[in-house]
Amino acid sequence: MPVIHDSFTLDRSFPHSRERVFAALADPALKERWYADETMEPQGSEMDFRVGGIERQRYVLREGSPFPGLALENEGRYEDIVEGEHVVVSTSMAFGGRRISTSLLTFELSDEDGGCALRFTHQAVFYEGADGPEMRRGGWETMLDALARSLAS
Repeated sequence: MPVIHDSFTLDRSFPHSRERVFAALADPALKERWYADETMEPQGSEMDFRVGGIERQRYVLREGSPFPGLALENEGRYEDIVEGEHVVVSTSMAFGGRRISTSLLTFELSDEDGGCALRFTHQAVFYEGADGPEMRRGGWETMLDALARSLAS
């Protein structure tokens, strides 16, 4: 199977300051609140939020998910960070011990009508056995919804 390349951008608006939204990207405890959904059981995470720093997450899919018991692992590197403006992360994902994708994630923040606009860009190559572009886009839409909920609480 050939590799699949894909890119998409999602735009969101939040009634919160850029500083607050940036903190949800930068603070490990805050990020943990929105970065996984209810089908995933966290098994550990590591976050060294600085340029060149490493980010790792491991989850096991719960009963009731399409693949109960399988592990989902992300390992990334912070490529660029400008406080309050943007975060760029390169990351690889493995599912069931098999690498399925490599992505470049860009979070851009700007002021918007008393709140914050977030532009999220996902550029990826998907390998054999990957979830694919449509599922990945849906996953990020769900995670950005979770980000909005975590900011509201």
